[in-house]
Amino acid sequence: MAMAAARRHMLAICALLLLGAAAARSRGARVAAAVGRKQREFDYFALALQWPGTICASTRHCCAVNGCCRSEPLQTFTIHGLWPDYDDGTWPACCRHTNFDMDKILPLKPTLDQYWPSLYCSSSSTCFSGKGPFWAHEWEKHGTCSSPVVNDELEYFSTALDLYFKYNVTEMLASGGIHISNGEQYALTDVIDAIKCAFGASPQIVCKKGSVEELRLCFDKDLKPRDCLTTTSTNGNLSKTKHCPRYITLPTYDPLVLSNSTREIIAQVESEVYGYLYTS
Repeated sequence: MAMAAARRHMLAICALLLLGAAAARSRGARVAAAVGRKQREFDYFALALQWPGTICASTRHCCAVNGCCRSEPLQTFTIHGLWPDYDDGTWPACCRHTNFDMDKILPLKPTLDQYWPSLYCSSSSTCFSGKGPFWAHEWEKHGTCSSPVVNDELEYFSTALDLYFKYNVTEMLASGGIHISNGEQYALTDVIDAIKCAFGASPQIVCKKGSVEELRLCFDKDLKPRDCLTTTSTNGNLSKTKHCPRYITLPTYDPLVLSNSTREIIAQVESEVYGYLYTS
């Protein structure tokens, strides 16, 4: 009886393993089909910007790749990504099987380190079940869908940086009397009006617990400002937890410092990134 029970136990384990393998193959096939399927050309770009004060406040442990861990807190919006979107509130993703190559953007790396850092410690997912730097995720998922406006990796990151510097959101807000502060509340309508006045189009704002988490500027395919879609027009595309209340904050944060200087952190970032590239 003991042998029969053990045999039944082994058969059950084998069945579970076979089911897991089948499920994994099925998920892989669905991903491959989605990536391989031709996706229609996008309608507009969204330049997604992160507010470090909201995101970094939840940092519980530090690592070299996390911009929240620098000795001096980040006090300006940083780039999340440049996203091709559709007017119906959806978006293309992973349009070409083109792997991220750090060598192609080496001239931009010091600027990317400063203005486009990851604000998390975990590695980012890439389009084909891999892991890599934050920039790899943005290029493979969004950059590969940016044609015919943007056609290669260097152009993708250069375009995002050009838009970021040309349309400085922190300066736009300051010109409308919205200043960085720790806990001071501002009317959501005042924040939107300040952006509209300086930018010439309506932004999209995402909040977390009453604080700005992301602010998105939108551009047509000629890279001219246009209104972003609202949550109403996208049929509630943003969840209720991401909605902003009538009054919002742009908080600061106290960093958990990994090392004594930003220079040391950047050096460690370079070591980790190149180590990843040479071992993957």
